[in-house]
This record gives sequence, C-alpha cells and structure tokens, in this order.
Amino acid sequence: MLERTSTKAIKEVALVPSRAALGASMIFHGLGKIQAAEQTGQAFDGMGIRPGKPWALAAGIAEAFAGVGATLGLWTRPAAIAVLVTQAVAVWKVHSSKGFDITKGGYEYNLTLMAIAAGLLIAGPGTYSAHEGLETLVQGRGARGLFRKARPGPLLRFLKLIK
Repeated sequence: MLERTSTKAIKEVALVPSRAALGASMIFHGLGKIQAAEQTGQAFDGMGIRPGKPWALAAGIAEAFAGVGATLGLWTRPAAIAVLVTQAVAVWKVHSSKGFDITKGGYEYNLTLMAIAAGLLIAGPGTYSAHEGLETLVQGRGARGLFRKARPGPLLRFLKLIK
C-alpha cells in the first residue's frame, strides 16, 4: 500500500514542473504582447489578423491568464485551451512556413508548449494545486464533505467543471 501511495504522490508532484514551465512562458509572452500592444497589433495586421491591436491585446490577455492559471493550478483546463488556441494560431500564421527548427523561426517551441498544455488538459492541475485546495475548502471534510462529494452543490460542480 505504501508503494502505491508514493507512486501516486510522485505522479501528482510531476505535474508541478510542467505547470511552472508552461506558466512562466505564457506569462512572459502574454505580458510582452500587452506591453507592446501597438507593435504587436501592427504585426497582427501584417499577418492578416485584423483589427490587429484588439486581437494582440486579446492574445496577450489569454496568454497571461493561461500562465497564471497553469502556475497556480487554478482554471488549469481553460488555461490549457487558451494555450492550445493561441499557439495553434501562432504556428498557422507565423511559424509553419519556416519549418520545425526554432533557430530558423520554426514551430518547435510552440509545439512543446502545446504538448504541455495538452497534458494538463487531460490530467488537470493535480493534487498540489490551488484548485485542489479551493475544491477541498468548498467540499468540506468529515461527514459534510462525504455528503457534498456524493451530492455536490452548484459551486462544487462548477469547480469540478473548470478544473
């Protein structure tokens, strides 16, 4: 039993570095787009994404949100979807014509971010996350927690949905 428990704990802890790496990258890229909204907007216009500035801001906000969500383990699945969408557009509009190699402007890095996001979309945030703490707080412990687990209220159902 102890071996099984430690294996599960190791798998849960293994999600933390993935969340941290994805989160840091997305916060960095999102804030960069927000801070340079004019220039990013012009680049978006040049790629045919119009109107450029609003779309640049939307992409920056989505990326920053995804980064914070992934880092904390809060709204992890919606954050993962935001990464998948923004990076798919980046590959389609910017990187695909340059091939795979990142040193040539290719989509290697975008694909890595998308793979991490897909893993988090499937696995969720894991036990060691802000979401798990929030869910435990709402569910409660003891008899009340067991009852709410069996018959979750609207808030708990919503939390489980966006996990």
